[in-house]
Amino acid sequence: MATKTVLEEDGTIKGFFDWVKQDGSTPFQPEAGRYHLYGQHLCPFSNRATIGRVIKGLESAISYDNLDYVLPEGPGWKFSPEKPGCDADSINGCSILREVYDASAKKLGAKGFSGGVTVPVLYDRKLGRIVSNDSASILRMLNSEFNEFCATPAQAKLDLFPSALQSEIEEAEAWQTKSIIFAVYGPAYAKTQEDFDAAIVKLFDGLDKAEELLSKQRYVVGKQITEADIHLFVTLVRFDAVYVHMKCYLKRVNRDYPALWGYVRDIYQTGNIKDVVVFDEILKGYFLSKYMKPINPYGIVPKLPPLDFHAPHGRELMV
Repeated sequence: MATKTVLEEDGTIKGFFDWVKQDGSTPFQPEAGRYHLYGQHLCPFSNRATIGRVIKGLESAISYDNLDYVLPEGPGWKFSPEKPGCDADSINGCSILREVYDASAKKLGAKGFSGGVTVPVLYDRKLGRIVSNDSASILRMLNSEFNEFCATPAQAKLDLFPSALQSEIEEAEAWQTKSIIFAVYGPAYAKTQEDFDAAIVKLFDGLDKAEELLSKQRYVVGKQITEADIHLFVTLVRFDAVYVHMKCYLKRVNRDYPALWGYVRDIYQTGNIKDVVVFDEILKGYFLSKYMKPINPYGIVPKLPPLDFHAPHGRELMV
């Protein structure tokens, strides 16, 4: 597989889409200690990568820096080591993530980076540039390309994207993305009553579909956890804490969706996933960041409702 990062006509780069591959088809070989992950716990897309890192037991092989959970106006994601739980840039010594993006673009002969500065970011220390800032691709790389560096044989054997299920996984992810993952933002940012009404119907139709599916089977696809579960989980686990405050208040997961609530607890309790679901950063990050100012102008951070993610779920009994 050749590099996918390309120069735009204006001489800039808008995104990094390269791949770490075991087969030598790219310049990015899997090596312990070579790659670094930049992320933030508040972001569900970043959470895909941090979950992949811990569920595959790659904490020792791939280092990690946690950015500031408040996304401010101006330069965007920043490093704030003075805040508990946040790190300095241990690799490049940058103060903001944009500097990592711009330096990586210039490594490829570009004028600079002109796309959105997002997390997660997979960074190559050896070549001194970003490999990818696409969360779905990073999760797949962590799943398949670093198995020799996983902490345990069971984690190396775990396959979140098995070949026999790939078409079903991608089909499930397509409807999840449209009907749930992006749909949770529709009600909050609707500009007319008609748009709001349509957004509410779309979202809760999607949740109803997921409830029906997961009342019959333990996982989204097949009889094992896959990346489709991680994609869905990172939205559902935030729903009652965050999205109900963003006008998604018609129903709650823990009250109105018994199958989804059991499912969320099941995934939360899998491996070390719970260690990278950090509600203090999630709540502050959502409600103090720039994107929430139109609907939360006074920066009010809600309290975490009494959600017992550690309670038994019983889903291990499902066939």
